[in-house]
Amino acid sequence: MQLLAVLLCLERCEEKDFLHEHSVPVLPSRQPLDGFCAVIPDCRGSTDPGSLSHLSSPSAVSVSRSPLAEVLLVPRDRTGEEGIVKAQRSGAAANAADTGVLQMPLSDLQAYEHNPRHGSNTEYQRIKASIRSQGLDQPLVVTRRPGEDHYVPLVGGNTRLQVLKELYQETGDERFGTIHCLYRPWTEESQVLLAHLRENELRGNLIFIDKALAVQDLKAILEKESRERQITLRRLAKIMTHRGLSISHTMISRMVYAAERLLPLMPQALNAGLGRPQIEKIHALEKAFLTLWQRHALGSETECAETFAALCQRYDSPEWNLQLLRTALENELAEAVDVSLHSIRLRLDDLLSGRGYSELVVEPLVSPFHPDPDLDSDADPDPDAEPETAVCEPEPAGGATPAKSTTQPCHPLDTLRLRAYTLAAGLAEHYGLAPLIVQLPAQGLGFMLADIPPRELRDTLDPALLAEMSCLWWHLAACAELTVAPPEQVLPWLAPDSVLTTALMQRDKDVVQQHLWTLDPGQWGSRLWRPLCASDWGDLLALMSTYRTIHDTAERTGMAVWSDKEECDVHQQGI
Repeated sequence: MQLLAVLLCLERCEEKDFLHEHSVPVLPSRQPLDGFCAVIPDCRGSTDPGSLSHLSSPSAVSVSRSPLAEVLLVPRDRTGEEGIVKAQRSGAAANAADTGVLQMPLSDLQAYEHNPRHGSNTEYQRIKASIRSQGLDQPLVVTRRPGEDHYVPLVGGNTRLQVLKELYQETGDERFGTIHCLYRPWTEESQVLLAHLRENELRGNLIFIDKALAVQDLKAILEKESRERQITLRRLAKIMTHRGLSISHTMISRMVYAAERLLPLMPQALNAGLGRPQIEKIHALEKAFLTLWQRHALGSETECAETFAALCQRYDSPEWNLQLLRTALENELAEAVDVSLHSIRLRLDDLLSGRGYSELVVEPLVSPFHPDPDLDSDADPDPDAEPETAVCEPEPAGGATPAKSTTQPCHPLDTLRLRAYTLAAGLAEHYGLAPLIVQLPAQGLGFMLADIPPRELRDTLDPALLAEMSCLWWHLAACAELTVAPPEQVLPWLAPDSVLTTALMQRDKDVVQQHLWTLDPGQWGSRLWRPLCASDWGDLLALMSTYRTIHDTAERTGMAVWSDKEECDVHQQGI
């Protein structure tokens, strides 16, 4: 009621035109701010500011004409008074209260030094036009370091501050020279930087490299504040998640690669908005390039890195194209190894798809439509190649017991099951789900999921990655026939106290959905299929194709995909 009385007095005051002239806000009485009292300019006509509410005549109140006059709302329980507190400047008002709404000259504000946004805001002109026509529609949230005179934005606002300074310089209009702010007390540098990161994350308009650089700054600040010599990426992810910005250590790892490895080589492409999917593809391409470089003994790893870096720099541009870089790398390898470009391209395809180096020797090079002499000369088995366990021919079964596989005949479905397991394990590993994949060498589809993703993983993923992981888990569950296979065949492979065990024993899939975010299947395209990198997408398609082939083969040969327990035991003894 005291606040309303003050506001009514101000509205009726004969000098209210001064308030509007100098942009001192007069809040409408129909929008009270519970729990706040007013800090206003010097009031004349009353020897006791606290007695203003007892005045019966509004003419007894006069407002100072000082240009430093301002209105500040502070929490009632922080002022130490029930009435009105005098304030001469925003600094004094802020020192008298922990939080508050205030007006201050633009000169008291500076941009935040660790602003995550390094480039221009694509919405800059729209924001400028809006502020020019309507003014600042909401106050800036500001704070101030101990011992400093100027304030900085606390939760975003750097773009609006820049716009206001530009408009004030252009027009001289006091609408832009004195602004409303919401003051918050200083905590620590890392909290302020995290507040800016959270705000930009919610708006979703910060390019990937700016996020990466901000996370690097945050890591350095945290190490300084905590006096730790080095904070690991896992610990950094936990700290950020605990403070309200969910992120995984794998995402931070991608950011480190972008900031430390790629930014010196491709500044134009990254500052033009190169995103996480493209950076993942570049990383995969560099790893595949190094693998081929080392297999053909073309030089040291340092020389390989220098070659890759030189080609990245050569093709850096705002309109960056991955295919140009890949073609240049293929030409570099083909010339150095003295084989056909087509041969190198096939090898690179195999490495990027996740099939491995060895399959190229067995499958693509013997295709009848590749009668290239250079291709034939390059088809000798590589002594360093991995064992050819994924080739779909009647080879001895490797499965879970490779020591016995060389002397026993192959079960007709074993090769397909091994292929399904290999593909599923590869997909799962990329999302931290590898411990959940259990191999079934002589049963079902070759693998099973032991449980849902652990809570510690679910809690550290950002929403996009959590959606990808959840969708992938359900795809793996479908390819393993988790919910349609005979429960007695599935339960032995599950953790005894797992969520899956409970769900299967109760025959209630809702138990899983209560613990794991389950998206509408209609979102699978946008949430999983599109975000997947090319190699993972290829593996997912190959896994689904292998699933169909297992069933087709079982039907054609008269074998059961899910054998009864005795038959399964007999076959496992044979293996």
